[in-house]
Amino acid sequence: MQAHDARLDRLAHQRRTLPEAVRVDELAGRRSELSTRLGLERMAVSDLEAEVRKADGDVTQVRTRRERDQQRLDTGAVGSPKELQRLQHEMETLARRISVLEDAELDVMERLEQARAELAATEVESAGLDSELAEVTDRHDQAVAELDRQVALARSERDRTVGQVPDELLALYDKIRIQQGGVGAAALHQRRCEGCRLELNAADLRELAAEPADVVARCPECNRLLVRTAESGL
Repeated sequence: MQAHDARLDRLAHQRRTLPEAVRVDELAGRRSELSTRLGLERMAVSDLEAEVRKADGDVTQVRTRRERDQQRLDTGAVGSPKELQRLQHEMETLARRISVLEDAELDVMERLEQARAELAATEVESAGLDSELAEVTDRHDQAVAELDRQVALARSERDRTVGQVPDELLALYDKIRIQQGGVGAAALHQRRCEGCRLELNAADLRELAAEPADVVARCPECNRLLVRTAESGL
């Protein structure tokens, strides 16, 4: 029965420490960080696109005003020299303003192009990470399903063994197992208890050797049930 319990404990430990589980957690953490980065980069692209539209609108507005002034000059709508001088000065000012706005728009467009390139690279990285996460998750689920199958089989085998053990002995075994951190019985091998790893003294060995084979033996050091075999050294 101890072998069944040890197997169940081992399977439970394997389930908790599956390499795929560790990798899934690692990838999920990276995915969370990448998701945050994607959100920030998409927001940056959106803001720059809005800035480009505004810059383009500003350029268009000033250019339209200068074209309107140029049309007034071309059609001779300006009569007085003073008004003509004022209009020419305004057109020069608008031309300089257009140049400044176009430079600003070009700068924003370059930043937008860079932001879009960074976003595209992050999206490619995200797609690759999603694919790897899906693959590792699938392997993890398969490993868990196999371990669960083995656990069910081990429990079934343990139940069959338990059915052959007297209730009083089973209660004693379970009590010791809880007290001793999961190991309620151990083999006596070459005069050494395999539970506490301590060697029994000569007096204890003589006492055990004198007991009938059907008597439940206990380790005098750790109190575990002792399983006597041909290699016990009695």
